[in-house]
Amino acid sequence: RIRRPPRSTLLPYTTLFRSKLRERKNIMPRLNFERYVPFSPEQMLSLVADLEAYPEFVPNCSHMQVSQAGQERDVQLAHMAISFGPISQSYTSRVTIDERAAIVHSQAIDGPFSHLISEWRFEAEGEGTRIFLQIDFDFTNRLIAAAARPVFAQKQGEILDAFMAEAKRRFA
Repeated sequence: RIRRPPRSTLLPYTTLFRSKLRERKNIMPRLNFERYVPFSPEQMLSLVADLEAYPEFVPNCSHMQVSQAGQERDVQLAHMAISFGPISQSYTSRVTIDERAAIVHSQAIDGPFSHLISEWRFEAEGEGTRIFLQIDFDFTNRLIAAAARPVFAQKQGEILDAFMAEAKRRFA
C-alpha cells in the first residue's frame, strides 16, 4: 500500500498546477516571420493570392479548391488538403485579399484547428518588399496539439521558404 502525503501538503501544488494549466489553455502559439525579397509588393501579393497554384509549390499541399465567398469579390473560400506521409487532413479557410493595403488574411473555418489565422503583409522597401507573415494557431485535440505544434511551426518556415523560391522562379 502506497502512503500519500496529507492532502494539506499537496493542496498548494495542485492549486498551482491547475492555475498554470488554465493560463496555458488561453495561450495560442504565435509565429512571426519576416523576409526581404527583391520583388514588388504587387508581385508578392499576386503570388500569395494565387491559391490554386499552391499544390505546385507549397510543401505538403496535395489539393486546393477555391470558390467565391458569396458576393464579396475580394473574399474566397479555400479548401486545402495537406498530407504528411500517410496522414492527410483538410480544412477550409476564408481568405480576404486586400490589394490596397497589400494584405492577405486567412482564417480557418473548419478542420483540425481550433484556431488558425494567418496574415501576409507586404511593404515596399528600397528596390523590393519586406514580407511579414504572422500565424496564430492551435489544434482542437490536445493530444495531437502536443505532438503537432512544434512540427507545424517548423513547417511554416519551410512553406515561407517555398514561397520565396517560387517568387524567384516567377519574377527573377
